[in-house]
Amino acid sequence: MSASMPHVMNTYGRLPIALSHGRGCEVWDTRGRRYLDALGGIAVNTLGHDHPKLVPALQEQIAKLIHCSNYYESPLQERLATTLCELSGLDAAFFCSTGLEANEAALKIARKYGHDRGIDRPEIIVFEKAFHGRSIATLSATGNPKVQAGFGPLVEGFVRVPLNDIEAMRQAAGEHPNVVAVMLETIQGEGGIRPARWDYLREVRQLCDEKGWLLMLDEVQCGIGRTGKWFAYQWAGILPDVVQLAKGLGSGVPVGAVLAGPRAKDVLGPGNHGTTFGGNPLAMRAGIETLDIMVAEGLLQNAAGVGKHLKTALQTALAGVPGVVEVRGEGLMLGIELDRPCGVILTRAMEAGLLLSVTADSVVRLLPSLIFTRAQADEVVTTLVPLIKTFLSESRA
Repeated sequence: MSASMPHVMNTYGRLPIALSHGRGCEVWDTRGRRYLDALGGIAVNTLGHDHPKLVPALQEQIAKLIHCSNYYESPLQERLATTLCELSGLDAAFFCSTGLEANEAALKIARKYGHDRGIDRPEIIVFEKAFHGRSIATLSATGNPKVQAGFGPLVEGFVRVPLNDIEAMRQAAGEHPNVVAVMLETIQGEGGIRPARWDYLREVRQLCDEKGWLLMLDEVQCGIGRTGKWFAYQWAGILPDVVQLAKGLGSGVPVGAVLAGPRAKDVLGPGNHGTTFGGNPLAMRAGIETLDIMVAEGLLQNAAGVGKHLKTALQTALAGVPGVVEVRGEGLMLGIELDRPCGVILTRAMEAGLLLSVTADSVVRLLPSLIFTRAQADEVVTTLVPLIKTFLSESRA
């Protein structure tokens, strides 16, 4: 494919297919071949492809207004903000266009929060294996040396600790008196579908309260119903100070959001932050329609039920297979960790008509649309399990 695209910058290792169109959780390439989409645009296509309610709503909005400046009031922003705050338990929303931008805004909130408290060089606790984006600041917060290589010097002000180790965080607190916030993915996505334990999240919330820190949860990949609740942190029964969202919120239309509670909602004022495209009418309509359709079609319950079915089926089919470390995740955010790099499974699955990804070198990642059915989950198992077993057998030989 790269030979036919000589003017496209070489930033992606592309697979040799071009997708033409989709319907539901199926897509077709330009040669007419059908695939089961178990990747969902990397957790983006919440409602699948060509949804019969979403498409006409977006067509109607395009005919009305696609973009307008944030100089003016925006009823659609206010409507989506109200819904997100009601669902999250937080108080205010800022809209942007991507998860990276949402995380940048959260970092600015944390730094401003620190400066407002008289801390000239505020620091933020982040985590090993984390991924928060590819701008210089979010890259610095990311815990992956491979994606950081070649882009130094990185931004200062980050203190890195291992996930699910509260004592390590307490030790960091003692060594870094300028810490003002903790930022973590409720479930690490690019890091290999690694959940923060629910009891650990409660401990982090308590420590943040003790120290007066902001708890900022990156739910760009795991939020918006993917785990079977609106937000993954709701499994732990906690309320963060800041939540970063994107990916599935617009069902394919670029939209990001930062939600803030009482401690964080008034940190930024006019002139402190902004965006040209964030909160545009088309993106806001996409977010509103996505959430409305999710409620109408019971997609949280579907994500929980189909996700449990798929996880159990994979665990059963792969039980005792040498080389399979673990099947983990929540809802329709699942990872199968192997004991060796398995990038070849990405291509083999595609050749077998199944779209997925491999992340953290050795984790097969499944992020299908929330409309995924049990029959489609069974098709994943039927297609994927023999591929994994064959790969493991070959690589042992």
